[in-house]
Amino acid sequence: MLADEPLNIAGSGEAVLRTEPIGVLLGIMPWNFPYYQVSRFAAPNLVLGNTILLKQARNCPQGALAIEELFTEAGAPEGIYLNLFADSERIAGLIGDPRGQSVSLTGSERAGSAVAEVTGRHLKKYVFELGGSDPFIVLDDHNLDTTVAHAVHNRLFNGDQACTALKRFIVHADVHDAFLERFVHAMREVRPGDPTDPATRLGPLASGEVVADLTAQVEDALALGATLHTGGGRVAGPGHYFEPTVLTGVTPAMRAHSEELFGPVAVVHRVASEADALALANESPFGLAASIYTADVERARALATHLECGMVWINSTSRSAPDLPFGGVKRSGVGRELGALGITEFANKKLVRIP
Repeated sequence: MLADEPLNIAGSGEAVLRTEPIGVLLGIMPWNFPYYQVSRFAAPNLVLGNTILLKQARNCPQGALAIEELFTEAGAPEGIYLNLFADSERIAGLIGDPRGQSVSLTGSERAGSAVAEVTGRHLKKYVFELGGSDPFIVLDDHNLDTTVAHAVHNRLFNGDQACTALKRFIVHADVHDAFLERFVHAMREVRPGDPTDPATRLGPLASGEVVADLTAQVEDALALGATLHTGGGRVAGPGHYFEPTVLTGVTPAMRAHSEELFGPVAVVHRVASEADALALANESPFGLAASIYTADVERARALATHLECGMVWINSTSRSAPDLPFGGVKRSGVGRELGALGITEFANKKLVRIP
């Protein structure tokens, strides 16, 4: 339990706000960050005093066992963290169990919708961190070499199997051509390789299913008139590799315009004004994070006010930190993880009043 927070009140007496744990939490975690995502959910809640039932993604069970073993080796009290190897039907039953209090899920939109339906039926709180199609807005040619380097690094981070990976590059017409030329050149130079080799910048995707989904999205865009500048498909040979890909001319009729691209495919848009950049950024059904690159930081601050997302980074790409809140709006999620906001999501904020 965290320390009581004294409240300023009108009249005599005193009042404090007490932050108490609420009990058993169910965590449903993803495969793309199987260790980090579990720790950022479990650690703050265990500190608060909640206990954890953890449903890890079905394709990384060894990671789930390794984390549970770490708790045992550290001398944690028995039962405060338990793995669940269960199918969706059993998870739905657990959500309905009155002994459980809340659910935290990191995953896809579809998973979030399914869990929200069950959780809402049982009147339990949830925190969801779902998909993203984050915009990377370039307003001028300030330090364009650094801007392009950041764009490539973020686009390929974790094989671009990350919710906060920047997927839509929205570039002012004054610098569009220069940005596109450098960006395409840099993406073309990247060769997918062995992920255990320190020199590798792009490893494989998680499965053949992920490759197939990405291929279908790219082929749909090309069939409807998008322009391919580099890449475009699966790398021949063993492993689930996909070429670094850059598309332009993507329109609302194409899947790549509104769907999350969970792999190394970038869409570059030309816009005539800052207002057009804002409109295109907010057109997405997602609202996780955004980046703005410009020499005028105050201009970026003003633009950040109008972006429909949970996090904005100025002259930097999005990143996660334990002391900063993390989360989105619209179809990117509900609630916050990490920071002071995250540690109180699954807490009872109890008022104690002494008149």
